[in-house]
Amino acid sequence: MKSIRWNNKNIHPSKIVCIGRNYAAHIEELDNLPAQEPVIFLKPNSAIAHEVNSHPSDLIHYEGEITFLISGGELAAVGFGLDLTKRDLQDQLKSEGLPWERAKSFDGSAVFSEFVPFDDVSDLQMVFYINGVMVQQGSYDLMLSKPMQALAAAKDFLSFEDGDLLMTGTPQGVGPVTAGDQYHGKIFEKNQCIAEASWIVI
Repeated sequence: MKSIRWNNKNIHPSKIVCIGRNYAAHIEELDNLPAQEPVIFLKPNSAIAHEVNSHPSDLIHYEGEITFLISGGELAAVGFGLDLTKRDLQDQLKSEGLPWERAKSFDGSAVFSEFVPFDDVSDLQMVFYINGVMVQQGSYDLMLSKPMQALAAAKDFLSFEDGDLLMTGTPQGVGPVTAGDQYHGKIFEKNQCIAEASWIVI
């Protein structure tokens, strides 16, 4: 099974629970309709990767996200996550009223920093840079469904195993994944960077 890092250990999430349409500006950016309740979809363990891959034959978009590791049914740690999306395919599937898995759950579509403890979920924010330029910034305050609300909504129909991940949605600023670009994602608690990771797109 694929792994992520927490407490200097390799952890093998059974699944990644993802929240869609959770920032108003991103909903407008993709010309989507706001949802009345959290939009939830899943990525399997096989989606986890430690590299960011471009796909010459597909339009892949990056989506930076505040991501939580779940333990004991609670938000136990936080990290920076990339939800990679085959955008043209997702648009096609949505137009046909079909599920998104082929566009969201492919191998290599979930990339993460190390996960670390935090004190107050309401103080968290993430910043994502490409080639030194900030392209995305998101925070607890801007989320339509707060992390505890999203966790409770998912628990209505599924069980979390220790080590599972919760991705809380992406803010505006998504764009194409391009080989050679340098990615740098950071998680802040108040003004302190508590987690970060860098990748060069291959």
